[in-house]
Amino acid sequence: MSWGAEQPGQQGQQGQQQGYGQERYGYGEPSQPYSQGYPQQFDQGYAQQPYAQPTAPYEPYEQPWQYVPEEPERVSTTAQLTPVRPKPPDLVPEEPESEPGPEPPPKPKAAGRDRYFDALRAVALVRVVAYHTFGWAWAGLVFPSMGVMFALAGTLMAKSLERPALKVVRSRMRRLLPPFWFWGFFVVVAMLIHDWMPGWQIVFWVVPLGDPPGNHWGVQAWEILWYLRTYLWFVLLSPLLLRIFRKAPIPVLLLSLVPIVVFQYGWTPPWNRFGSAITDLATYLFCWLVGFAHREGVLQRLRPPPVVLASLAALAYGGWYAFAHQGEFGTYDLDEIPLAQAFWSAGFVTLLMYFKAYYDVDFAWLARFKRLDRIVTIFNGRAVTIYLWHEIALVLAVPLIDQFWKVPAFEKWLPLESQWFMFGIGWVLIWIAIPLFGWVEDVAAKKKPKLLP
Repeated sequence: MSWGAEQPGQQGQQGQQQGYGQERYGYGEPSQPYSQGYPQQFDQGYAQQPYAQPTAPYEPYEQPWQYVPEEPERVSTTAQLTPVRPKPPDLVPEEPESEPGPEPPPKPKAAGRDRYFDALRAVALVRVVAYHTFGWAWAGLVFPSMGVMFALAGTLMAKSLERPALKVVRSRMRRLLPPFWFWGFFVVVAMLIHDWMPGWQIVFWVVPLGDPPGNHWGVQAWEILWYLRTYLWFVLLSPLLLRIFRKAPIPVLLLSLVPIVVFQYGWTPPWNRFGSAITDLATYLFCWLVGFAHREGVLQRLRPPPVVLASLAALAYGGWYAFAHQGEFGTYDLDEIPLAQAFWSAGFVTLLMYFKAYYDVDFAWLARFKRLDRIVTIFNGRAVTIYLWHEIALVLAVPLIDQFWKVPAFEKWLPLESQWFMFGIGWVLIWIAIPLFGWVEDVAAKKKPKLLP
């Protein structure tokens, strides 16, 4: 037997299968056409003979069907015993061809958080805690966390401003101020116990439009509030900034670096609450607006070569200025050099946001690592709590480690002198603070309080 030889009955079976598929989906003609109105299975199995009329009542009818065995294996027992005369061709109903209907519209994707942005925010928070633990001057060059956080906040603010501006500003302030008030209560009480007597400037502990006052004892706790003050000003200015940005996105984005250049080479702001506030606004204005550019689709329309070249030029100038003027500032730490911080953050953040916009990166692969994905979720759901309480956690880590020295086993086996050990203890205390105090963020957002988001 040859594999290429067709077995008896295969051709008919293939024809029936092929014809079924075509009729089912409503296209083409049947592979085995009708022959004179009779289905093929009868046309091949029987030869039709005309009916003979009886000559007398007693004469029998002639057999109307004559069996012609051609393919015995295809003739069913039912066909042999009870042959059925088919209907005439004009009475055989034709099955109407089914026309494909309109496809149902795709279901909209469920709104969810962008894991790329969430991952950047988590890395930024870890870098902030590491910088305040080790004091690395190069940390800002590796990852300018504050510029990244302002850019992420800017793109989220532009998205929120699709709703009425006043409602958005009130919502942002409501989310920010209660966690700040809750945290500030403990800090203010502690400073009052340590001989601090506030003046009228205590109003900045209610709405931090300026740097809240404090004494030297609590400086490590309240010195981080410059970020909340700058963020609050950006929120209040965003409706106007977004309107100006939409008129000429690229020119406005480039001109946003002019104020910090003027402050460095022209007019120097005073060293007070007003001066520090406008200096920080000028330093991170570009980062906030590049968040607008991402949300408005401006970055996506730009070609890669100009964006990459401009970003590298900003990085080169910021890095050069930091190292060339470290004698003037006593360090090359970007946090101490506003002009270098502005240009370095501008170049770094532009590359991050353009990479997201141009390649549509979403970091969906995080879902495959459930533990890592859970940590990123907690970081983003408790970002304000982590930022506010991390300095207090590092402060409390010092006396806690001092108690470890009193235990001989700890003194012998634990690296109590290492800053890495203090870094680890600090994170333990931060993770304790998250369920203890993080629920305030849920209350501020009008959500059901949870220990973990």
